[in-house]
Amino acid sequence: MIRFLLASLAATGLCTAAAQAEPIVRHTNPPPAIILGGVTIPPGAEVLMLSGQLASPIDPAKTEGIEAYGDTKTQTISTFKKIEAALAKQGYAMSDVVKLTVFVVGDPKLGGKMDFAGFNAGYREFFGTAANPNLVARSTVQVAGLAGPQFLIEIEATAAKAP
Repeated sequence: MIRFLLASLAATGLCTAAAQAEPIVRHTNPPPAIILGGVTIPPGAEVLMLSGQLASPIDPAKTEGIEAYGDTKTQTISTFKKIEAALAKQGYAMSDVVKLTVFVVGDPKLGGKMDFAGFNAGYREFFGTAANPNLVARSTVQVAGLAGPQFLIEIEATAAKAP
């Protein structure tokens, strides 16, 4: 009888602890911001960090030059689709993404300046939508180059699930 009571108390304690698990907190910025000010990930949360992802060619038979991969918006969408697939393989979704680090090469068509508007247009197709209302903490920086001259964008993603 005592063993039964102790087991019941232990089980109740575990259920209470699980019910009191802290959620991931997304610290919003005032509108019209499309990124978060930050994210608090509670102890015990599962975190997945993806390596930087690059765009796939528009036509797999053509892999030479920026034209084969598209402009910044096109490459952003392609890269987010790859991130979405990589997350799904690990049991995550885009709504679990909490942080992005984005590396953008200057677009020759824009005089070597990064196409920030093109990146944001692609980003808005995946975050802050009806399908995924979550926003993320994000850093976006212009870099001199990436793994190949055809790439305009590389994105690292961190996803988290509360316990």
